[in-house]
Amino acid sequence: MFGATQMSKAQFLDKARQAREERKGLKERERAAIKIQALIRRFLCRCRLQKEIRQEVDAFLEVAECGSSKTNALSIFKISRKLLVIFRVKQDRARFEKLCRCILCSMDCETEPKVWFVSIALSKDLTLLWIKQIKDLLWHCCEFLKLLKPDILLDSKVITVYLTMLVTFTDASTWKILRGKGESLRPAMNHICANIMGHLNQKGFYSVLQILLTNGLARSRPSLSKGTLTALFSLALRPVVAAQFSDNLLRSFLIHIMSVPAIVSHLSTLTPDRFSVIESHGLFHKFILFLSREEPCRDVCVCLEGSHTLCLLGNLIHLGHLTEKVLEEETGHFVGVLTHMLSYCQRYVSQKKSNLTHWHPVLGWFSQTVDYGLNESMPLLTKQLQHLWGAPMIRIVFREVLSKKLAENSDASHAPSHSTSPQNNLPMKNLFKRAFQKSASVRHILKPIGGKRVDSAEVQKVCSVCVLYQTALTTLTQIRLQILTGLTYLDDLLPKLWAFICELGPQGGLKLFLECLSNDTDESRRLLAMLVLFCDCSRHLITILDDIEVYEEQISFKVEELVTISSFLNSFVFKMIWDCILENAKGETLELFHSVHGWLMVLYERDCRRRFAPDDHWLRKDLKPALLFQELDKERKRAQLLLQYIPHVIPHKNRVLLFRNIVTKEKEKLGLVETNIASPHVTHITIRRSRMLEDGYDQLRQLSQNAMKGVIRVKFVNDLGVDEAGIDQDGVFKEFLEEIIKKVFDPALNLFKTTSSGDRLYPSPTSYIHENYLQLFEFVGKMLGKAVYEGIVVDVPFASFFVSQLLGHHHSIFYSSVDELPSLDSEFYKNLTSIKRYDGDIGDLGLTLSYDEDVMGQLVCHELVPGGKSISVTNENKLRTRQPLSSVGSAPSSGPSGSACSRRPSCSVSYPGTTRRSIWMT
Repeated sequence: MFGATQMSKAQFLDKARQAREERKGLKERERAAIKIQALIRRFLCRCRLQKEIRQEVDAFLEVAECGSSKTNALSIFKISRKLLVIFRVKQDRARFEKLCRCILCSMDCETEPKVWFVSIALSKDLTLLWIKQIKDLLWHCCEFLKLLKPDILLDSKVITVYLTMLVTFTDASTWKILRGKGESLRPAMNHICANIMGHLNQKGFYSVLQILLTNGLARSRPSLSKGTLTALFSLALRPVVAAQFSDNLLRSFLIHIMSVPAIVSHLSTLTPDRFSVIESHGLFHKFILFLSREEPCRDVCVCLEGSHTLCLLGNLIHLGHLTEKVLEEETGHFVGVLTHMLSYCQRYVSQKKSNLTHWHPVLGWFSQTVDYGLNESMPLLTKQLQHLWGAPMIRIVFREVLSKKLAENSDASHAPSHSTSPQNNLPMKNLFKRAFQKSASVRHILKPIGGKRVDSAEVQKVCSVCVLYQTALTTLTQIRLQILTGLTYLDDLLPKLWAFICELGPQGGLKLFLECLSNDTDESRRLLAMLVLFCDCSRHLITILDDIEVYEEQISFKVEELVTISSFLNSFVFKMIWDCILENAKGETLELFHSVHGWLMVLYERDCRRRFAPDDHWLRKDLKPALLFQELDKERKRAQLLLQYIPHVIPHKNRVLLFRNIVTKEKEKLGLVETNIASPHVTHITIRRSRMLEDGYDQLRQLSQNAMKGVIRVKFVNDLGVDEAGIDQDGVFKEFLEEIIKKVFDPALNLFKTTSSGDRLYPSPTSYIHENYLQLFEFVGKMLGKAVYEGIVVDVPFASFFVSQLLGHHHSIFYSSVDELPSLDSEFYKNLTSIKRYDGDIGDLGLTLSYDEDVMGQLVCHELVPGGKSISVTNENKLRTRQPLSSVGSAPSSGPSGSACSRRPSCSVSYPGTTRRSIWMT
């Protein structure tokens, strides 16, 4: 009974608890329903209110468009305030545009002050509200500007409206309220405008302008009109001028405005009046002084991505080109700023493609993120950069060098004989001595014992300029040839720079630069950069000049100077190798060696083709053959490097002995000196005299490398298979080799062909008619190699252009195929040269960019450029260049600073063993 009572109590309590919870749940649901209903009512009320306000705004704007007198400043202020409360970008885009037009119309009213929208600012009760409202309106204009596209016609009209709003309310000079008696209000109104401008700057005003300017200018043809560009630049300039060119605003201006692609170019062409404003404010001078400080310059570079840094660089260079007087005054700072910015970009320039690099049309492979949206503007940027190596700027930055007068020799103005030497010219003789005098020690470098002090201001300025251009060459990799061509355009720059180099230091010359290699100081690196720049430019110049320009016209360098320079280079390279400087060279030292060595080899090859140096000029008399052989026996690296880079310093007979010694040692090592007939290193072949080439080809072409180096025994048989009498003691093999070579080089076989002079050989362009012509060429190469290996002299007069191909010289970017052209077809070369030098209208000759060739009795037309047979040769296109592989992506241009080979015509020639290739003057 007791248990039943307890159970009933528990059930009662459970039911009571459950009822209480149900009542609580009902109350919560009721409260939630009330809250939801309140939110819905509020939302509906808000929507209804927004709709009513938009209808009211639309009605007001409709009346305003009709020119009603009801649209005074106060009514515009009130309706604007309502619209800003409910403003949504997507919904109110058109409505906001109309409101802005209405406000601008009110400001244009001539006679009624109450209509001017700015008049509300004069009311004490409404001044602060009006300022806040105009700030909001102008920032909404900025937000819309970021979304609009200048290349779309409808958007461009809207852009004009919003820019007019910004222009109008950030400068009080156009406000009609300030006329007459209102002049006293000007300070207060100017203060309001400064307040508004400061608010916009804090919100990101410069970023808005940058987006709009980039969208309109980062293209091949700008989509911004003259008025729009004027308004944008005026707006960008106002905060800087108002803040009296403070560092913060100069920094923002440089980062956001001056980094817009080619903005200076567009300003100077579309809005000359705006560019005059730049000059009047001295912006270029202020930019350079600001960036000349290391920390601000680094900060600006870090804030900009590589492409934008390059755009800023291009605009600064263009500004300097347009304001030459300021550039002359600030050359030192200008050079330092450009060097710092190029050095920053250089950190991210890579020599090869990787997962971390991106392709840039001017910088090449670049490890920073690349803005590909700027690629369309790269031709304009390249055109701006070209001012840096244009003649006017070179004359300014190199004025310390160009102001010097070179010693003239009356006899040197005439064409010299090929045996001309420095001793025939006293000034050149003295220069030669200066170049090779030795200083006592490293610590004496700065002593002013004759010559220029290395630490003098003059020398430091020239070194800084050379560092700038050397940095440009290693950074702007895709327009390197354009830079070199621009630097070589002034014929007197390089000779004067060479004279300047020879006058450096207390006693100057070779010893000074060798000492700089062991001194890891900024001063030494700057001096070496000068030498590197001189070598790179001079090498490029001599490469693009033909023989007439070098030997007869003597453009830039006289022949006597080339003798002096080649002696200096020969000694410098020899010392770097023999003193073991090259063995551990890295970075800048290795770059220096390759520059000096490249210039040296260009001169040496030019001398080999046509002599300008005296006898034994290239030999090192202080290098004893016995010592060299001893060094090679010990496998010393310096001796190996000497043979690799400058074998010409060793007399030819010693080189032959050295080669024979190397062959003998290799034979001993491979066990190839065995004379036993049964030796495994002896190969026996049977040759029919009537089918000597075929039998030799069949039996020798499959031999391994070691078998070819071994002994080959030849047994001749007649057509009946009967052996000829005689034992081969190399005599029969020699006879076989000579006969084989005689047959394969017979032009009748059509494997090789003679040049136009008839005395030189090169592979025939029609050799492909032989079914196995590639294998035949390989067989010929093996036979020639065997002859050289065994010391058998064969008379094979190869054409020099073909020898250059065999030696791999054509892989060098400084290789000039046209210099080799006379060895193929002297008449063709003569005709091309006459076209280049033709003074009249070349169009009168009726030529096209093509030439005809007789191929197996059929006339074949070769086009020098695509569609060349239909393109007439004119004075404008007779000097042309094709961009080399290293210049892909760079913009073609004209003039001395734009052409990679401004002094050369283009031509095309066929040569054998490969498909037809075009040979260009590069």
